Amino acid sequence: MSSPPKIFIIGGTGAQGIPVISGLLKDSAYSVRVLTRDTKSARAKQLTALGNVALFEGTFADEATLRQGFRGCDYAFVNIDGFNAGEKTETYWAIRAYELALEEGIKFFVYGNLDYGYKLSGYNAQFRCGHYDGKGRIGEWILQQTKVNGVRMGAALFTTGPYIEMTLGSGTPMSPVIEDGTVVWTMPLGDGAVPHVALEDCGTYARWLFDHRDEANGMDLAVAIDHIDYHGLAAAFTKVTGKPARYIDTSLEEYWTTGPMARAATVPAGYNASADDPATMNMQDNFTGFWNLWKHSGSNSGVIKRDYELLDRIHPHRIKSAEQWFRLEDARGREAGLGGLFERAGALRPVLKVAEDGRRGRL
Repeated sequence: MSSPPKIFIIGGTGAQGIPVISGLLKDSAYSVRVLTRDTKSARAKQLTALGNVALFEGTFADEATLRQGFRGCDYAFVNIDGFNAGEKTETYWAIRAYELALEEGIKFFVYGNLDYGYKLSGYNAQFRCGHYDGKGRIGEWILQQTKVNGVRMGAALFTTGPYIEMTLGSGTPMSPVIEDGTVVWTMPLGDGAVPHVALEDCGTYARWLFDHRDEANGMDLAVAIDHIDYHGLAAAFTKVTGKPARYIDTSLEEYWTTGPMARAATVPAGYNASADDPATMNMQDNFTGFWNLWKHSGSNSGVIKRDYELLDRIHPHRIKSAEQWFRLEDARGREAGLGGLFERAGALRPVLKVAEDGRRGRL
């Protein structure tokens, strides 16, 4: 019996990486080699418990490490942590990762992508968001290279967005608070909408890309649950929990004075990027563009759009609403002994690795 194809993964211990790997390992169709800075971390141990996982300690910011990681693998899934590297460093190493994958004989390359919002807006400065544009630029570059290199190494983009888990996580741009017994999201969203992504669906989408490489070659698979407006988000929370919840629209000025990220406004968006580098955006500039993207993307008719018919075809059982996700998450939390959603809103936990790591760590 032949061994399953092996996939080299960068970003495997992140919030997205763990469900992606779980999806790839289902029914032993693939094995994975995961690059991690710390093979003894809790997230790394969580991955090894899945089976068919080989951990490989090192950094994505090193050519010898990348060559060794790609060597002997059939495919690759590369999702560089932009909040670690910063936009400029991520740009360089994403390009080198693609080139070295070609050099080492990788047959199919999936790039963890985000929307190139600045370009999609017509290069309007109010939509400039470094951690989105840094990935989106490279995503376009990879698809352009694939027009020439696609026979030798196929490639696809896996474009995600803000995880819906972030609406109940600590240290995120949309962390809620409880005020007088009401869960409150105070965000500069206006009447816009966020195309939230459910982490549990990422595994199915990533698995589809590797299972359907011929169709996926050259594709930008941009996923979401739905374009979720926050009046609807709050109403769904109340419907599921029976507890009061509300969305309060606020100005960007007020958000950066009292909002969940106010204390970090002036620090670099990428914690290993230098604040003295003119190419480094601070958190306020970066996430101002982030919120403007969603403020102008309501009803799937603005800057950022999704093809939900395509997503229904690829993943017929995907999560399709905030209410559906809240119901599933409430049940999961109770089963895990975390309590219901209302209790969890009062005791937020990290969802993103950057929050769990306290914005610390080497490249």
